[in-house]
Amino acid sequence: MKPLLLLLLLAVAPAGAQTDTTTMPEGDPERGRLVFGQCRTCHYPEPEVGHNNGPSLYRIFGQVAGKQPGFAYYSETFRNAQFVWTPQLLYLWLADPLAMFPGTTMMARGIPDPQQRADLVAYLKRASVRPPIEEQVQE
Repeated sequence: MKPLLLLLLLAVAPAGAQTDTTTMPEGDPERGRLVFGQCRTCHYPEPEVGHNNGPSLYRIFGQVAGKQPGFAYYSETFRNAQFVWTPQLLYLWLADPLAMFPGTTMMARGIPDPQQRADLVAYLKRASVRPPIEEQVQE
């Protein structure tokens, strides 16, 4: 949508119709695991698997974007990045990766549903601190 058209639509929309797209709802990691299925084509959250077509997402929070050792396929946008991934930033990024960081090589076009994004973030938080299910069963 053209930026001017978007501004006009927001200006004439009733105040109650405008939604806050920056506030992340409470996420459910189990639902997030299901949402992550579409991400698994390129990413893994398990430490023992490592990188795929995209960088590993194990312990993504607190990492500087575009700097994971062993992953050589970052876009110029991410190679030059100077920010640290937080749950809130990932939530915003997942809405529309190309709009937030033009030039990204990420092929997914985003997850428009705010609840699905929050669920995915909750899953990645949990996956970064809990051992894989196979290890939990053996304990």
